[in-house]
Amino acid sequence: MGKGARKKGPKQASDRKPKVRDVFVGQPFEGLVAEPELIALREFVPSATAELTLADGGEVTLGTVLPMAAAAFVRSDGRRYLGLQVQTRSSDISRDLGRSLKWLLDAKEGDVLGVPDTTTPPAADEHARLQDLLTPGAELDVTLHQDFGWWLPEDADATGDVAVSLERANAAIMPTERLGAGAYWVLAGEKAHLRWVRPEPENLLLQALARLSAAGELGLGEGSRYAGSFRAHGLLVPVWDLDPEAHAREWAEAKDALGARLETALKSLDDEPLNATERRARDGLIGRQLTLR
Repeated sequence: MGKGARKKGPKQASDRKPKVRDVFVGQPFEGLVAEPELIALREFVPSATAELTLADGGEVTLGTVLPMAAAAFVRSDGRRYLGLQVQTRSSDISRDLGRSLKWLLDAKEGDVLGVPDTTTPPAADEHARLQDLLTPGAELDVTLHQDFGWWLPEDADATGDVAVSLERANAAIMPTERLGAGAYWVLAGEKAHLRWVRPEPENLLLQALARLSAAGELGLGEGSRYAGSFRAHGLLVPVWDLDPEAHAREWAEAKDALGARLETALKSLDDEPLNATERRARDGLIGRQLTLR
């Protein structure tokens, strides 16, 4: 240590950078009517957009994937996009999306937010979770796209990194059709599936599915098979394997009929607990689960 140098002491509390408390939130979209749809768009829908209904009246478009997996960006024509499928996140997806949305409302044409800000503490009066910024009772009017051309204004051409990102994203799209809120048919190579994000608590939903399974009513008809379920952001997502030769529209009526049977089974649980056969069916369903985060 040179002459006159002073040894630095420990940082004072006022010098330390405050940190965001990173607490895992298992059901980040809880309280929003659009919760199943948000989970579907984040987890397995390839290319889709939906207009968000903001509590303050602002206009923002939600997108599944943005160029170079950005968290948010403002298109050259001024249209604002918030990305759902973002690689870097904290343990509260809703907070990440809320903070990206607040950034977006003040951004200018051409601005891009690569990743959500997960380290800077919010101001004391800042409401940064998605639930604080959206109208809670609003549904999502989802538009599916066959490619990611919506990244660009009409008649604009992609260049540079955006062109590369666009080509890769388009190549990864699997044919997908929406069959209802949170319910999507997808053709994955030689297999077709129905993935249906359900809003009910997992325990109740499993009991209702078990009741249908024990009664032989869990399928969607000929060419279908119940494959299992996975958890995503606090909700259960049942999955059915479907005949890939049949078009998505051919399953719509069967899906609605299954939904009606499921609602009846859910209501019956109030008065009639599962019997032994149904409990065994439930145990079998539990054994066919996979958790995704």
